[in-house]
Amino acid sequence: MRVLVVGLGNMGQSHALAHHRLGSQIVGLVNRSPRDLPPELAGYPRFATFAEGLAQRPDLVVIATYTDSHAALAVRAMEAGAHVFVEKPLAATVDEAERVIATARRLSRKLVVGYILRHHPAWTRLIEEARALGGPYVFRMNLNQQSKGHEWEVHKALMRTTSPLVDCGVHYVDVMCQITDAAPVRVQGMGLRLSDEIAPEMYNYGQLQVIFADGSVGWYEAGWGPMMSETAFFVKDVVSPQGAVSIVDSEGGASSDIDGHTKVGGLLVHRPAGDRRVALPPDPGHQGLCDAEQGFVLRAIAEDLDLTRPMQDAVQSLRICLAADESIRTGRVVTLEGA
Repeated sequence: MRVLVVGLGNMGQSHALAHHRLGSQIVGLVNRSPRDLPPELAGYPRFATFAEGLAQRPDLVVIATYTDSHAALAVRAMEAGAHVFVEKPLAATVDEAERVIATARRLSRKLVVGYILRHHPAWTRLIEEARALGGPYVFRMNLNQQSKGHEWEVHKALMRTTSPLVDCGVHYVDVMCQITDAAPVRVQGMGLRLSDEIAPEMYNYGQLQVIFADGSVGWYEAGWGPMMSETAFFVKDVVSPQGAVSIVDSEGGASSDIDGHTKVGGLLVHRPAGDRRVALPPDPGHQGLCDAEQGFVLRAIAEDLDLTRPMQDAVQSLRICLAADESIRTGRVVTLEGA
């Protein structure tokens, strides 16, 4: 498998390392500016432009750039004959996301979006346990990050194009959608700009509330910056009439620790008759999850897996988070199309 990796930030380097470990033929690493790379990646060809990378005729293009470039790069890669893995969010707008998916279908290309929690055994178990309870559900989720120094600079760069509510929220809204299977009906958001270091139109703290067609309700909260509290920064809780399932023992590190964002110390299933702790396998860690995610991409190509539902889900979670963005900017509740 000839692989081109575009964007060499944290996620791009992790995905490149995954393909190095998986034995893929990495034909190029693309970044607009020079970057220091781990020793394992130092020997691969480097390019400053996407066009130079595409000229290497990759079978798979891994896109880990900023959100506003995802759609255009994905379409160009597929039109050049490659399958695509693209980091979340799939695009900056729902229309762009749907255009990418339409291109994948038209050209019979595999398109995988970077929902890393779909490849985490503990998170898939959480979804399984929650579905077994039966709905309707209350979803309570957040991920606040007390970022400073380099982490804060990364977050400020991300907020030039994408709010934390969209960048992080799509992961956890995707979990909600997998559990309920119901269509979202209404979304309300609220947000606040807590720093003069970001654009006046951007907010670095946001919360969304979503109502689903089956009556399920959910909230998600995300905040970035040195002012954020580390109290209850990681809450993952699903409640139903039959009980609840929760991630517990998860706050062992700092909120800015990327490994901690996916870590599951344990699952607690509560029913009125009593509680049950779920035994979990060892946590794979961030790089282990990237390895698993890229392994799935290679398998999807080799085995011609049907990716219809994951692609639809990627658009659905993006639609909900962008509706929350719209609600914050307009001060109005957003009713989703078809509701």
